[in-house]
Amino acid sequence: MLSYIQREIQSKDFSTSRIRPRLHDARAGLGRALAGGGEPRARLRTLTLIRWIAIVGQAFTILLVHFSLGLALPLAPLLAAVALSALINLVLSVSFAPTTRLTERGAGLLLGYDVAQLAFLLALTGGLQNPFSILLLVPVTLSATILSLRTTVMLCLEVIVIATLLGLFPTDLPWYGGVFRLPALYLLGFWIALVLGTALIAGYAWRVADEARRLSDALAATQMALAREQQLSALGGLAAAAAHELGTPLATIAVTAREIANSLPPGSPLTEDAAELVGQSQRCREILRSLGQRRADDDHTPFTRLPLSHLLETIAEPYRLPDVDLMIEVERAEAHSAEPRLTPSPELKHGLGNLVDNAMRFAEHEVRIAVVLRPEQVELRIDDDGQGFSPEVLEFLGEPYLSTQHDDGGLGLGIFIAQTLLARTGARLQFDNLKRGARVSVLWPRAALEETASEM
Repeated sequence: MLSYIQREIQSKDFSTSRIRPRLHDARAGLGRALAGGGEPRARLRTLTLIRWIAIVGQAFTILLVHFSLGLALPLAPLLAAVALSALINLVLSVSFAPTTRLTERGAGLLLGYDVAQLAFLLALTGGLQNPFSILLLVPVTLSATILSLRTTVMLCLEVIVIATLLGLFPTDLPWYGGVFRLPALYLLGFWIALVLGTALIAGYAWRVADEARRLSDALAATQMALAREQQLSALGGLAAAAAHELGTPLATIAVTAREIANSLPPGSPLTEDAAELVGQSQRCREILRSLGQRRADDDHTPFTRLPLSHLLETIAEPYRLPDVDLMIEVERAEAHSAEPRLTPSPELKHGLGNLVDNAMRFAEHEVRIAVVLRPEQVELRIDDDGQGFSPEVLEFLGEPYLSTQHDDGGLGLGIFIAQTLLARTGARLQFDNLKRGARVSVLWPRAALEETASEM
């Protein structure tokens, strides 16, 4: 017998020169299968960690049931399936960096394999009669939280097909003194519960995860908008510094050019050039003066605070349209109600600017902005005479990626960005429809608005 084994070993080439290329090809093929197919979706380290937990749990359960509980199991195929999953996990851990992110197709293939491997284990240990068959829901739930709806639906179909096959072709559940069989009606009820649970849990998990992703993207867009306003403000400061530094040498150039022009004799061929030089130097001084003036208007210091109505005039100016009237008025609930004085911070400029822009674009003839002053509250009403908010989206206004009045090709982030930025100032937004048009109300507790003004 030993001589036969030796002859077989000698007749085969098990040298590393032949094994290593095959392992390399297998790793390369696995890498192509997992890396292709779209943008990165899930971290490989997260999936491998979850799969290691499942592998250890499967091996422990199989050995515990067979040796401790005394229930005879087919150890060879069961442990072989677990070992194959461990080998795949080990290859993934060695072949890829821990920070690698799997694509849609790669993560879907791994989860699909996990479902098939679990189905194989269940098929050898009682099928749907095995209480661990409920674990078929785990890969579907993971897919719903990190992958697209299409991949999640495909995994749900795989689970449903496997559950159906396990129910139609049941195997014996290992038990004391022989085997154990559950009634067919019970198996039918469990199959229905498993199918419904797969669909409901996957649908709910995907919806919650999708809303979380959309909210995260919308918050990132809000941060970008705020950063843009801050960069514009910093650019204004740079322009003011340049105007200040260039003012003195430009004044010297202007004086020198004027003296040269005055010293030229009549009829000199340089008279026109000197006049052009004086005119251009004067134009440069006017440009620098306008830059300094713009910076003074945008200066965020306590010495440049404006009443809220005047601040609205400044914010609304870029959004005026020739065929839409824009009116700003102040309403006082009490005669002594003081109008808050604020500075044009990026939150106020971009948040209120989005609301005014939205009203101007959808108005037909006029937009009316009212500052309502009360002892404990300051309310800002922005009314337009357009078609108003659609009833089906009115209750969802303020959520990201929601188109409000008309489908204009935007992302539906304007109101969300405005609400997020104004919330930093203590404001709360309300949305209503009028008899004709829409109303957006911005409400500040007076104490919160005064505290925000003192911090600006």
